[in-house]
Amino acid sequence: MRIVFLGSDPIALPLLNWIAANPESVGSLVGVFTQPDRPVGRGQQVLANEIKTWAQARSIPVYQPDKLTDDVRHELEALHPDISVVMAYGHILREGFIATPRLGTLNLHASLLPKYRGASPIQTAIANGEKQTGVSLMRIVRKLDAGPVADVEKVDIDPLDTAREIETKLAGACVPLLARNWSALREGKLVFVEQNEAEATFCRRLTKMDGGLDFNGSAESLAARINGLYPWPGCTTEINGQMIKIGLAACAKASGKSAEASAVRTPMAAGTVIGTTGTAIEVATGDGVLELLRLQRPGGKMLPSAEFIRGFSVALGTTFPSRPMEALVANAPFPYKKA
Repeated sequence: MRIVFLGSDPIALPLLNWIAANPESVGSLVGVFTQPDRPVGRGQQVLANEIKTWAQARSIPVYQPDKLTDDVRHELEALHPDISVVMAYGHILREGFIATPRLGTLNLHASLLPKYRGASPIQTAIANGEKQTGVSLMRIVRKLDAGPVADVEKVDIDPLDTAREIETKLAGACVPLLARNWSALREGKLVFVEQNEAEATFCRRLTKMDGGLDFNGSAESLAARINGLYPWPGCTTEINGQMIKIGLAACAKASGKSAEASAVRTPMAAGTVIGTTGTAIEVATGDGVLELLRLQRPGGKMLPSAEFIRGFSVALGTTFPSRPMEALVANAPFPYKKA
């Protein structure tokens, strides 16, 4: 099997390592397509992404087109691929590009389709309070993430999982998913089932504006949003005139406190700091107590709550301002929105 991989995110590295470690049973990577090198970080230094670095270390040809033109498709054809595997590439593939490999083009989408089609399935599943997500092995079609699905690998979302932890779980889930389906794929026997369009939901491209928090919501929904949007774009709140990034949160119920205790302690205005503990800054919400577990001041490090407040005063009665929170999921595709 001659395999071409298309992807730009390190979530695919466990999958690539599995392919590289099993040339006899899986096949050989004959090319990797990834995004062009981009400026990174505060210094805006132009760096290769981790997929490119991985491929170059193994002398695998790397292609970094800015657009998938006919010339790029000819480059793909010249590799004589049996199969293309796509995960988090960042380009919309044209019909000719999809059809070039002998066995077609497969995509590993980081959700349990038909839920969370679109650009931010990992973050949105967590932020929307899901208890489980996964990876779907699907054929690519022109319609957004609507291709038929062959199989899924599920992972649990624990209460204190952020997008970073779930991305790691999903990265590992790709390996058993492809491993158990590879023989059927290479023999042309893999069965794909059409998605149920009535159950489809869509997520959108996230922006920095999504970091706002409306404390009039429930503690459970706020904790889910904070955890789902960490590390990017990250949820923030204003304390003493400074914008503070929140890296982890929980609601009192999830952390083991009784509903009775929460009810007694939350008659104050939503967004009010009502207590501090050895592990959390406690904030009143529209429903329940929100526990801020990790925080970061401008220019500082992300710290556990107890360590954060030793160097940054957060007085009881402080009220965090509420900001609008736009919906992250819908029953139809969102219009394109620049990050």
